Amino acid sequence: MDLTLEWNSEQDVKEITSEFIAKLEELLRLAGEQEGVTTGEVALTFVDDAAIQELNKQYRDMDKPTDVLSFAMSEFGEDEIEINYEADEEADSDTEEDDNISEGFIEPLGDIIISVPRAISQAEDYGHSVERELGFLFVHGFLHLIGYDHQSEEEEKVMFGKQEEILQKAGLTR
Repeated sequence: MDLTLEWNSEQDVKEITSEFIAKLEELLRLAGEQEGVTTGEVALTFVDDAAIQELNKQYRDMDKPTDVLSFAMSEFGEDEIEINYEADEEADSDTEEDDNISEGFIEPLGDIIISVPRAISQAEDYGHSVERELGFLFVHGFLHLIGYDHQSEEEEKVMFGKQEEILQKAGLTR
């Protein structure tokens, strides 16, 4: 299996082209190779500021828009139970039909939500393309999904260094 990208656009500020989706798939592949993540599904949604502000308020108690949000499937809160798919597969593997279903299952890594208007504004502020900024936010979100954070200066240096390396490999330079 491979890393897969499922995407959706719920905004009308910028057209998301098939060429750009191919670039995001390349970024996902490069990031996965760099981090040793070979399988999984990433769900990406492009939204406007109002939608990301609502999510930011609901999940982070911050009533303001942000550029990117990541929701990792591997994070477990106190009230959540861990689902053990391997045990389910062993118990249910009595029929050929069940085997085919479990073989087609791709483990979800999580969701990334990007505010397109915020990305456009930041691209203008930083003096680079909107595609680079969207790519940066996507890679940033992916690294959060697999456990990276930037709460300390050291963590930020590591995470941002990894992001820049991936973007450079994909040709998304400043």
